Amino acid sequence: KSPNYPTRESPLNSTDNEILRDTLEKRSEPSESSDEEEFDGNVQADFAFFDPKSNDFHGVKTLLQAYLDNKQWDLTGFVDLILGQTTVGTVVKIEGDEDDGVFSIVTALNLGRYKDHKCIMEIKEFLLKACQEKDVVDGLRLTLGEQAQNVGLLVSQRVVNLPPQLLPPLYDALFDEVSWATEDEPTEELRNSFCFKFYIIFSKIYKHKNADQKMKLSNDSDEAIIYTKPEDEIFHRLSQWSFSFPLHTQQPTHELRNYRFMGLVMAVEAEKISTFRQELKSLINES
Repeated sequence: KSPNYPTRESPLNSTDNEILRDTLEKRSEPSESSDEEEFDGNVQADFAFFDPKSNDFHGVKTLLQAYLDNKQWDLTGFVDLILGQTTVGTVVKIEGDEDDGVFSIVTALNLGRYKDHKCIMEIKEFLLKACQEKDVVDGLRLTLGEQAQNVGLLVSQRVVNLPPQLLPPLYDALFDEVSWATEDEPTEELRNSFCFKFYIIFSKIYKHKNADQKMKLSNDSDEAIIYTKPEDEIFHRLSQWSFSFPLHTQQPTHELRNYRFMGLVMAVEAEKISTFRQELKSLINES
């Protein structure tokens, strides 16, 4: 980072530089000796935020394995892009973990700046092919094409059981870094590349087979949409446009047999991000 960036060689919390502390559930093997103390299943874990580094490659790649459903694409190149952009982007790890496991990756990549990279071309192609909604496809094509220089692809992947309390500081870190980059990057071209007007977010949801009817029936007990990540409900509500499409990688469980696993693509104006940050804090505090 440039000298104006806060250093993150050490762990940080976006508010007070303390390590974020939480409890991870961990299953223990049955004890062979009855003399041993019974393990209660809880271990203390100190989560910390770090700038992406090359040794995070395998951890980040694992998190992004199904990013484009079951498509064969240049995932390696995509991970390299993410890790190469150290001024904006955060990985979450456990402090002192020798395995270097990555629990979350959050970043924003300028679609214009990286337009000639194979992985970005493949993402654009994937999204355009997936969009079957005529009232959205023109906006999508514009966002991925002529306006790409002002568009950030917001990438946010994590392990399922990451404590939700980490989400507000994680997104705060991302959007603060974007803001700092517009002032602190060494060249005007780089500074401008973080002046996003829109964010594109590609996520996954479970959509009820009768979702359109359910949205009209407020007394129905089944949700029309089940979001796999709580923040996506906020992004969806704030989005200028969105569309969903069927995915192939994951079949719903028996409990979700009335739902389809879908991709959800959303375009959110950058000016809505402050609202998003406030609503995310409220959502997590209430839960």
